[in-house]
Amino acid sequence: MIKFIKKNVAKKKILALAMIMLAITPAFGQGGAAAISNAAGDIKDYWDPIKLILKAVGGLVGFIGGLRVYNKWTNGDQDVNKEILGYGGAMIFLLVVPEFVTAFFA
Repeated sequence: MIKFIKKNVAKKKILALAMIMLAITPAFGQGGAAAISNAAGDIKDYWDPIKLILKAVGGLVGFIGGLRVYNKWTNGDQDVNKEILGYGGAMIFLLVVPEFVTAFFA
């Protein structure tokens, strides 16, 4: 009988603890709107320098691509048109993507 009573009291304590935890849980579960707006603000702050770096990398890639195309052209290679189209597409991509991302975070 004493064993049954101790077991019953332990169950009641566990149940009471579970109820208290369930009552407290919503207080800890705050919305994430503030965190999301802080992250968006941080991205806006860092985006202008990142955009400048992307354009600098695009200029460097364009310069190297221009040298490669010139080298192939002067050597008489047949696939110069493929090189021009490849580097032209890459340059357009590097110039257009930062503008789209800027519009997305504006």
